[in-house]
Amino acid sequence: MAPQIEQMTVERTAIHDLWRISTKSVTDERGTVREFFRVSGFAECGLPVPDQWSQINLTWTAHGGVRGLHGESMSKLVGIAAGEAFGVYLDARSESPTYGAVETVSLQVGTQVLVPPGVCNGFQAVSPEGCQYLYCFDAEWQPGMAGIAVNPLDPALGIRWPIQIDRENPASVSVKDAHAPLFAEL
Repeated sequence: MAPQIEQMTVERTAIHDLWRISTKSVTDERGTVREFFRVSGFAECGLPVPDQWSQINLTWTAHGGVRGLHGESMSKLVGIAAGEAFGVYLDARSESPTYGAVETVSLQVGTQVLVPPGVCNGFQAVSPEGCQYLYCFDAEWQPGMAGIAVNPLDPALGIRWPIQIDRENPASVSVKDAHAPLFAEL
């Protein structure tokens, strides 16, 4: 079998500077190699390239669990290492032309989102086995760093989470996220 090569593609979203990315992959009899990040690939597609990734986190989230919505003052490259998730992004940058816009992206292995500083990031694990969600940050996370949290259950955002969320169950949503301020309260 000759290797099958899928080139990296990028797609604009409804939020200014938030990009949906399909990774480059090479598949042969042994399996698939995916380029999670390559400086030249991002540059060729016209995407901003951070000076460096300073921190990389891999989380496992149980089926139906929600994390976010968090908008720190750093760029993030997020994607799935295993399973599937429903990604949600909220433009919380008051100076942005798309302030208040919400974008959702179905995330599976090979799909990424480049999240600019100030855009809130959240997700729900939708695969039965949960999901492994990978975050690359261009700055190290620090307690008390600049940023905001928005309640992922804010009805004014109109987010249709695929799996019902029990706000009283910390396996569904953390107490901190369930009690974060509504977007209009910021």
